[in-house]
Amino acid sequence: MRPTARGVGLAAAGVALVVVGWRFGYADQAALGGAALVAVVFAVLHAAWRPRLSVSRQVEPDRVARGEPAGVTLTVRNSARLRAANLVAHDRCGAASVPVPVLRLRPGKDTTVDYAVPTTRRGVVRVGPLRVSRRDPLGLVSAARSHGGTGTVWVHPRIHPLAAVPAGAMRSLDGRVDSVPHGTITFDSLREYVVGDELRRVHWRTSARIGELMVREQLDTSLPKLVVLLDNRATAHPDRTAGEAPTFESACEAAASVITAAAREDVDATLLLVAGDPTPATRPLDRLAEATLVSGDLKAATDRLRQQRAGDTVVFLTGTGARGDLGLVGGLRGPYAAIVAAVFGEGGTPSGAEGMVILDATDGPSFATAWDGVRGW
Repeated sequence: MRPTARGVGLAAAGVALVVVGWRFGYADQAALGGAALVAVVFAVLHAAWRPRLSVSRQVEPDRVARGEPAGVTLTVRNSARLRAANLVAHDRCGAASVPVPVLRLRPGKDTTVDYAVPTTRRGVVRVGPLRVSRRDPLGLVSAARSHGGTGTVWVHPRIHPLAAVPAGAMRSLDGRVDSVPHGTITFDSLREYVVGDELRRVHWRTSARIGELMVREQLDTSLPKLVVLLDNRATAHPDRTAGEAPTFESACEAAASVITAAAREDVDATLLLVAGDPTPATRPLDRLAEATLVSGDLKAATDRLRQQRAGDTVVFLTGTGARGDLGLVGGLRGPYAAIVAAVFGEGGTPSGAEGMVILDATDGPSFATAWDGVRGW
C-alpha cells in the first residue's frame, strides 16, 4: 500500500491547516484540515480491504518449439458472499502485462481471460502471478497485491530433422558395429542379492566379508554415446541482432536437432554447456531453452571431458568467435574416437581442425544439410 501524489498533498495540507487553525484560532481552517485527514484515513481503510479472489491458471502447452503457439487460460472468481470486487488486475506474461477484466465482479461470479504467450524467442516465459490494484474513490491511496500461483512456458529451439547419428566407436550388442572390436559388458557396482538373481553373479569374497549375499551389477559400455558440447561463451558469439546472437540461436537449434535424432535412434546423448553445470539434472531441451551467453573457459570444459570420458563422440557447437579455439577440442581425439565441430557464421574452414569433422553452417537448416552430407554416419 502506498499513497499517491494527491494523497500526500492532501495529507500535508490537512496537517498544515489543522496546526495553523489550532494555533491562531481559525476554527474553519482547522475543520477543513480535519476533514482532509479524515478523507485520508478513509482512503487507507478502503485500500486495505483484501478482496477474496480465487485464481486458477492453465498453460497449454507448457513446452513448445520456437514459433509454435502456446496460450494461457486464466480464471478469476470473486469468492466473497456480499461484496462486489471493483479492481484493476493485470497478469504477468514474461515482460508484458495482460489486462484482466475484474471491475465490478459480482459475488460468486468469475471471469475468464485467454491470451497467447509470445514464443518468437527461445527462452523461459514466466506467467503470473495476477497483480490486483485497488484505489479509493478519491485516488489518495493505492494498494497492489499478488494472487494465484505462477506458470512456466518453455520455448525450445527449433528442431531440424537429421537423417542419422554417429554409430559410436565400439561393438554394440544391438547390432551397431565399428572398427574397434572391444567393449560390451563390464563391472559397474555391487548390490544386495534379491530373489531371481543368477548365482554366478554373486561376489563371494565380498559376501563372506560382510555376511550378506552381494551380486555384481554389470553395464554395457559398448553402446554408442554422444556428448553434445554447446559453446555458450559470449566471446564465441560476438554478433548481435535485435538483442540476440544469431550464431548462438543456430547452435541451440543444432543441439536440439542432434539430441532429438539421438533419442529417435536410441542412442545415449548428453548435453553439456561450456559454462554450465557439469552434471545437469533437467531435460536437455529445457536446458537449451534457458541457456544464455555468459563468460566461461573452454579449456576447463575440455579438461573435464577428458577426465570424465562421458562418451565416444563429441559434437562441439560454437560460433565465429571460437574459430581459433578448435585446437582445444581437437585435443580430445585421444579419449574420444570422433570429434565433430560445427562453426556457425560466415567464414572459411578454421585452422587446427586436423582429425576432426568440421561443419560450416550459417543457421539450423544449413547445419542439418551439412550433417546429412557427412558420409559414414
